[in-house]
Amino acid sequence: MQTPTARLLELLELLQARPLTTGREIAEQLAIDSRTVRRYIAALQALEIPVEGQRGVGGGYRVRPGYRLPPLMLSDDEAVVVVLGLIAARRQGLDSDSGSVDGALAKIHRVLPDPLRRRVEALETALGFTATPRAGAPVAGDTVLLLAEAIRRGRRVRTAYRSYAGERTRRELSPYGIVVHAARWYLAAHDHLRDDMRTFRLDRMSSTALLETAATPAPDDFDAVDHVSRSLARVPWGVEVEVLLDLPVDRAARRLPSTLAELLETEGGTLLRMRVDSLDWMAGTLASLGCGFEIRSPDELRASVRELSARLAAVA
Repeated sequence: MQTPTARLLELLELLQARPLTTGREIAEQLAIDSRTVRRYIAALQALEIPVEGQRGVGGGYRVRPGYRLPPLMLSDDEAVVVVLGLIAARRQGLDSDSGSVDGALAKIHRVLPDPLRRRVEALETALGFTATPRAGAPVAGDTVLLLAEAIRRGRRVRTAYRSYAGERTRRELSPYGIVVHAARWYLAAHDHLRDDMRTFRLDRMSSTALLETAATPAPDDFDAVDHVSRSLARVPWGVEVEVLLDLPVDRAARRLPSTLAELLETEGGTLLRMRVDSLDWMAGTLASLGCGFEIRSPDELRASVRELSARLAAVA
């Protein structure tokens, strides 16, 4: 059975979640009578929480518009979801550069009721993951929020950017989307310095500022995830590979992520384009596809495939 304090907190959550709540709705939700509703409202007002009442048809109670209350309570399910999300973010390398996950978990522990806090702490101790933790590239939370605001408001940003080769430039960007892949944060944007679409690593951005200038509109049907995926597949590794797969393009796409390979449907099959550092690794990747294939380039890949075939035959 809920205590009066628990019902009072539930009332506060109810008022925060709706623009206007009638006395009858409150009574039904909290399983109390109308006199108790008025008493609880008076108790909140005594705590200097600006709960206002509106009389007449369509009337009810509301928290004064513009007033913001801190979150006061989490249900068991909500606490578990929040804690799991924070732990998963840390394991996926998505923590901020200031270690915000640990700080957020500590604050959650402090505000949870003792019984729920002890159960959440037990969950953290007992929880295991089959996937290994990732080493991420932390980014500043204020940078992520600033870019998100620029995207929402259709504004340009100016930033200092350090390329993979170490070159430092000042860029003016029209940002279109933030994408997370393999513990890295990426920004899809129009680069006004290069006058072209580009992909940027957020951890290589610094001194980022929101500008008053309107952003250049994104292309029609622009998909930030698709753009970043194709950009990553075109990273100029040491060797460019072209192979014709005896496999429909949709099945090939299920076996090769878009961040790894470009797949083009042709009359003779699916044309696979990849950039790799190791031809031996590429031979193993082709063998794992379970289909016939024709190597277009480079010729050296044929030797790697023959060597892999010989090793497998020897084992068999």
